Amino acid sequence: MFMVPQYQIADCRVDNVLLDIDMTDQVTIRNAKQTDFDAVSELDLDGIMEDKPTYWRGIFDRYVTTDKDGGFFLVAEISGEVIGFIVGEVRAWEFGSPPCGWVFALGVSPKAREKGVGQLMLKEMCHLLKKTGVTSVRTMVDRADKLTLSFFRSQGLRTGRYIELEKQL
Repeated sequence: MFMVPQYQIADCRVDNVLLDIDMTDQVTIRNAKQTDFDAVSELDLDGIMEDKPTYWRGIFDRYVTTDKDGGFFLVAEISGEVIGFIVGEVRAWEFGSPPCGWVFALGVSPKAREKGVGQLMLKEMCHLLKKTGVTSVRTMVDRADKLTLSFFRSQGLRTGRYIELEKQL
């Protein structure tokens, strides 16, 4: 597993407004730890309003406890408070697709949105995925989730050559 350098943003302002984040605080991007479980679960509730403790326990077990090779779980924190998370991994040969990076979970606290936190986490995730040898990154977004869709588009992600198909069971 790759170690994440401690990135810091000294200024977390947008249009010279800092909102709920103190101007003297700094954002740090680091590998997730077991002690981040409650904070990540709570941040996830801000997005979909559905408590998924079993899901998050499995993600923590897979990417934090066992250090899954090719998988990364990062958090953003400010003054010891977790304000964001991102989870990704390398996936290979699904329906003939060559190895690529996948971002499958991302969340930023409402008070820290639009201040570069998500961008910084995605940049670090892409850096880590690139170090594994992949040359592209993918994700999947609900077309009704305009906030997340706008974020990923602003970071250069576009519709790819593969199409998601689904069927109600």
